[in-house]
Amino acid sequence: MIRNRQHGRPTSLTRLRAEMPEDIDAISKLTTAAFENTEHSSGTEAAIVDALRAASALTISLVALENEEIVGHIAFSPVTIESGAEAWYGLGPVSVRPDRQGYGIGKMLIESGLAQLKQNGANGCVVLGDPGYYTRFGFTSDPALRYADVPAEYFQRIVFKGPPPTGAVAYHAGFDA
Repeated sequence: MIRNRQHGRPTSLTRLRAEMPEDIDAISKLTTAAFENTEHSSGTEAAIVDALRAASALTISLVALENEEIVGHIAFSPVTIESGAEAWYGLGPVSVRPDRQGYGIGKMLIESGLAQLKQNGANGCVVLGDPGYYTRFGFTSDPALRYADVPAEYFQRIVFKGPPPTGAVAYHAGFDA
């Protein structure tokens, strides 16, 4: 297969689809590999995805494929917000196979997942991550929205409709895996 190695672009053969039961093992291995050498990894990202799946809390679970091989995955799950805001979700983890990072696969997964959330009637989404990366998708930090003791600039939100929520955010219990 000829791959487009231009930095920042997935190959023309990259496609997305919803997770299927036969993908579970590949997603777990991919997620472990994707976070293996990252500075801020808890090492539990694959267990988080498994726990969310077991609790039927994967609102959206997409895979990126190249030649029918899974090279990326993204999960979205419900969050609760102290102000009582409903229909809010958390993005993550998002995983791309290490040799395919930097080719736009994560971007494809994030954009598609956010579009699906919006289409499904979500009011918004939160993410814990690098503001330099997530602002390109419309995420902004909001000091009125908090997650644990994380500095405000690393906890961001995107509002699809309604007013911005306020208060503490709690991810699904699967994140305690």
